[in-house]
Amino acid sequence: MKIVFFDIDGTLLNQDNEIPDLTKAAIKNLQENGVYVAIATGRAPFMFEHIREELGIDSYVSFNGQYVVFENEVIYKNPLKAEKLESLMMHAHENQHPLVFLNEKTMKSSVDHHEYIEESLKSLGFPHPDENASFYIGRDIFQALVFCEGHQEDVYLKSYDDFHFIRWHQYSTDVLPAGGSKAEGIKQLIVRLGLDFQDVYAFGDGLNDIEMLKSCGTGVAMGNASEVVKAAADMITDHVDEDGIWKGLKQLTLI
Repeated sequence: MKIVFFDIDGTLLNQDNEIPDLTKAAIKNLQENGVYVAIATGRAPFMFEHIREELGIDSYVSFNGQYVVFENEVIYKNPLKAEKLESLMMHAHENQHPLVFLNEKTMKSSVDHHEYIEESLKSLGFPHPDENASFYIGRDIFQALVFCEGHQEDVYLKSYDDFHFIRWHQYSTDVLPAGGSKAEGIKQLIVRLGLDFQDVYAFGDGLNDIEMLKSCGTGVAMGNASEVVKAAADMITDHVDEDGIWKGLKQLTLI
């Protein structure tokens, strides 16, 4: 049995946040060929429910590996440490950097409105979240977002060994548990399925895909990926807008 993991933004979705027709056909072809199809994304589950429904996918690695679901059953959870999140909240408030907290069902903001939050989430097709500065208290939070420019997150890197910071937007940085990654989430699912990593394929384009591309049997970078991501891959396919998934799967003889 073989399995293919797909990143969402810049991989399944093009720059218009749409799934290209040939990508849809490729996923259906994979499934018809008996290849297991799963998603591996930095997004929260509520952010891509429509994509799972459209493509008929019910297994996924979300929050960059912190929340893993196999056939609609949660098999792995790795939330951020509550006491460290409290410290980060205070620290970010002192620096006037707003936060967004996410669990599997929704997301809430630490402030009523901030242009960095609006601009960043708009790129994913989501509106500014409602304010609830205490949302992280008493709940499993699998990912937080710190909104700041450039390398302003450096002040946090030195203070939080329990967190891993990954910049994904000009104005936003992901906050994840240290050691957490798409690669670790995939490992949890692969162990559950009893598969060999040589039968595992992954397509991605972002910096948060590097560990995934390196750890899978065959890592495929999209043509729109940066050079550092391409360097981590075993193969490079075409741009998402040029049917990179279809062409890559064809080259791998999976469809």
